[in-house]
Amino acid sequence: MESLLANKVRAMLTMLGIIIGVGAVITMTAIGQGAKKAVNDQIVSMGTNVLTVYPGASFAGGASFGAGSSNKLTEDDAKAVKRSNLLTAVAPVASTQVQAIAGNLNWSTRITGTSPEYLNVRNWRLTAGSNFTESDVRAGSKVCILGASVVKNLFPDGNSPVGTTIRIKKLPFIVLGVLEEKGTNSFGTDQDDIILAPVSTVMKKITGTTFINAIIASAITPEATFPATDEITEIVRTSHRLGQSEDNDFQVRSQTELAASADESSNTMTSLLRNAAIISLLVGGIGIMNIMLVTVTERTREIGIRKALGAKRTNILTQFLVEAMVLSLVGGILGVSLGYGASALISSSNGWTLFVSPLATALSFAAAAAVGVFFGFYPAQKAARLDPIESLRYE
Repeated sequence: MESLLANKVRAMLTMLGIIIGVGAVITMTAIGQGAKKAVNDQIVSMGTNVLTVYPGASFAGGASFGAGSSNKLTEDDAKAVKRSNLLTAVAPVASTQVQAIAGNLNWSTRITGTSPEYLNVRNWRLTAGSNFTESDVRAGSKVCILGASVVKNLFPDGNSPVGTTIRIKKLPFIVLGVLEEKGTNSFGTDQDDIILAPVSTVMKKITGTTFINAIIASAITPEATFPATDEITEIVRTSHRLGQSEDNDFQVRSQTELAASADESSNTMTSLLRNAAIISLLVGGIGIMNIMLVTVTERTREIGIRKALGAKRTNILTQFLVEAMVLSLVGGILGVSLGYGASALISSSNGWTLFVSPLATALSFAAAAAVGVFFGFYPAQKAARLDPIESLRYE
């Protein structure tokens, strides 16, 4: 400690590489884990264990016109899917873009025709009013529920829209409720820019179609997602009267696939950030080795005197190895503080959600100690091998 304190500036500059390296590892990992958590939270906001049935692709002359070009999904398909014991809720979806008018204000948004179970599938609550009912779906009632973004643009005065009437395609719709705010999803789409209405009303009076855009369902558990996918596939194939040799004219996708894809992307980003930070840690280790080699040269006479007084190789080796470890461990402690401070600063200044992993902190600190041992061993060994007579004569 006396040796290190005698050269405070040198010791601090030597530790700087370790400090920056450890701080960078913690901060980069926090950013990566925070991004992963944010994406997972957005996926969860889209619903619980969600499965979606999309229309398939149509072909002409061997060319595919893309997913959704062969739409044969109907309300009857949705009713058939409801018979599955692996699902808790099923809702048809028929969407289109409309111009909503309230008083002298108007807003372009999308209206989604669905059933009352849509809120259960999407794990969506109401902040005011109530949901429409199956009776409204059967009767084709002109009632609706507004998303938060629609409310902000059509009712900027802050008054509750529940009970008021808005016009959609010149038709009057009574507002029954207001959805809680969900924000944007992982694709950057504003989930709150939406109007929900009975599917029968939307199909008969707005879109004028007999087909729906999709069917969404919620599996009873995350583990049931895969068997539910297979069961839905069989149900819809039967409903569409497809033979064994015929390809599906639809596709079933699970939220699990989306979550896995998002996890893979987040893990890749976290790995890249962490590897960049580890390089900084290695550079810090090289700095320790460099300074320790200079220290050994400067203290050659001291080493010779200690050996002349009976110090063994292990004593000299331990002395310089401990000095290198002290540099790296103190640098590690300061680096951990820097990492936590930088993470908090980035989180508060940018509004990002960062997650500082205790495991990453422990591993960073352990890596700092390992760097001290690894890069300090060669200079310490070089000091231990010095000839005492030559060392005493060294100028």
